[in-house]
Amino acid sequence: MRKLVVVALTFGAAAWSVAGVAQDGSSTYSPTLAQDTTGRAIFTGKGLCQACHGPDAKGTALAPDLTDDVWLHGDGTVESIVQTVKAGVPQPKEHPAPMPPMGGAQLTDAEIDAVARYVHSLSANGS
Repeated sequence: MRKLVVVALTFGAAAWSVAGVAQDGSSTYSPTLAQDTTGRAIFTGKGLCQACHGPDAKGTALAPDLTDDVWLHGDGTVESIVQTVKAGVPQPKEHPAPMPPMGGAQLTDAEIDAVARYVHSLSANGS
């Protein structure tokens, strides 16, 4: 019985961390390996992100570098990245290609969250 309680408490603490909310209610955004792997898979696959940002997210002539500390559309927080992915960038400030909502892909809220956390982890803000 004790092992079950310890496992349940450990799992509960991990779930809080994965959800991005610490047990004290503060925000925590350090992606777990699973989130990083899922976000990367979406970035390089279904999300179509790499088509414009490049497979390493360092940018191309079409879209900006997502690995530095410069954010053209938002403040670099996970929340602002989520909003940018959801809304797209119809009028980019420095690049010629507009970004359609969700990069033109069909993504669930969980997939948007995963890719936003992945992008955040790549940036200077995420370290």
